[in-house]
Amino acid sequence: MIALIVLKKQQYEEILSHSLRALPNEACGLLGGKIDDDMKVVEKVYLLTNTDQSPEHFSMDPKEQFAAVKDMRKSGWIILGNFHSHPESPSRPSEEDKRLAYDPEISYLILSLMDKDNPVLKGFRIRRENIDEEQILVQGED
Repeated sequence: MIALIVLKKQQYEEILSHSLRALPNEACGLLGGKIDDDMKVVEKVYLLTNTDQSPEHFSMDPKEQFAAVKDMRKSGWIILGNFHSHPESPSRPSEEDKRLAYDPEISYLILSLMDKDNPVLKGFRIRRENIDEEQILVQGED
């Protein structure tokens, strides 16, 4: 089972700044890349619009989602996972996150902005009620 997600520092910064710009609402996006041994290596972060414009839930813009998947296919990548922010709650799957986690193979990254000075990014595999935390390695960190 894959338990390591590899992000470049710049990709983490993209997720963070996209999430801060979306406040007070949740931000969302997709992660495209490849699987290398037991690692999910993120090649590109796709920053998508939360069409719900809500601080408690998100829906990805379907046109942006389609364009992202098309770009991934053209690049020879797959969907490794998605991300969204929790503006006021911890980085763990909410009941809604669990209910809407349709794909047991992808990673679900959640960025908590409860303390904006100390954001917390965590990754999860969600299979019904079975939730496993995945390790995230941010390359290029000090």
